[in-house]
Order: sequence, then C-alpha cells, then structure tokens
Amino acid sequence: MVDEIKAVARRHLAADGANLSLRAVARDMGMVSSALYRYFASRDDLLTALILDAYNASGEVAERADAAVADRGDLLGRWFAVARALRKWALDQPHEYALIYGSPVPGYAAPADTVGPASRPVVVLGRLLADAGPPVAGRPLSPGLAREVRQISGVVADGVDERIMARGLIAWTELFGALNFELFGRLNNTIDERDAWFEYQMQAMADWMGVTTGGGNP
Repeated sequence: MVDEIKAVARRHLAADGANLSLRAVARDMGMVSSALYRYFASRDDLLTALILDAYNASGEVAERADAAVADRGDLLGRWFAVARALRKWALDQPHEYALIYGSPVPGYAAPADTVGPASRPVVVLGRLLADAGPPVAGRPLSPGLAREVRQISGVVADGVDERIMARGLIAWTELFGALNFELFGRLNNTIDERDAWFEYQMQAMADWMGVTTGGGNP
C-alpha cells in the first residue's frame, strides 16, 4: 500500500510539481483521505518518503556507475561514468530530480534523516578524490573556509586535503548546475548539442580537479 501511495504521489509530482495533496492522492486511489493518514500522517511525511527514495535512487546510480569501472586507477573514466549516470537518471526521472535539486518546497523543512541519503553521491566523489593523489596547486583557502571544507572532507572523504576537496566541490556544483540548466530549460534556443556540451563541461571539470586516466594530478 505504501508503494502504491508513493507511485500515485509521483504521478502528481509529474503533473503538479511538489504541490502534493493527500486528499488528491486518496481520491485517485479510491480511498477516503482518513485511510491514507494511517500510512502518512501529513503531506510532509509523504514528501519526505519521496525525497528519501529520490536521494537513494540517485545515490545508487552513482555508486553502481563508479563500481562498474574495473580499472580503479582510471579516475577520468570513473568521473565520466558517474556524471553520465546521474545525467541519465535526471533526464529519465525529471520530477524526482526536481524534488531534490530544484526549488525548495514552500513550507517544507527536510528532517535530519534525509542527510545520509543526500550524501551518497557526494561520498562517491569523495572516494574518487581520495584516489586522485596529492592536491593540485591553487589559490589558498581562508582559514575559516579551509576549516569548513575539512569538515566536509571528514564526512565524505576523510583525509583528503581541503584544496582538492574544494576543487571537487566546485566540480560537483558544476555537474548539478549543468543538469539544472538542461532540465529546467536554460539551454533552450542556445545549445542544441546537449550531449556534446555536457561532455565538454565534465571534461573541463576533470581538468579542474586534476582527474586523469591512470590517476594522479597534472
């Protein structure tokens, strides 16, 4: 029953965005709304369940893509495998992607138990950075910013130098920025060669991170 409720709710996401109504979901299922409340106490509870599913799905996609690269030293291959897999998932599941990476849902505050699933793709990036070797030279971070980036490293890539972690975070931001621009129409009437543009951006970010085939940094 929970799976059926979530399936109907996802159809509402596709039609209406995150403006979910338990009454509308119950109506589509031929139930009275009071029966639905036995499974989800509120709209926010149902949203949280959908958000957790989306985060875990994207995390699993990233993990499987990284694990499928047999040569663990092929850091460039691993980066492209993860980036392409996340893009495919986003294009195949645009409404679920929008739920977790689009505009915040008005009036909704995500509970703490979404943090772990949300971190799964970032942990994949952290493993890649940990295998990348010594940090590339670059602009130093301010003491306060370096401390914050070290805290992130402690969660997703313990021991990774804050300079390479910072570059990885910038590349990660570019990856999801690229997906947002593509999914939310920002490339319309400007870039038609979407596959080539995405590959170009991901190669630029690989260069930025110093991620190469065979490992190491330039």
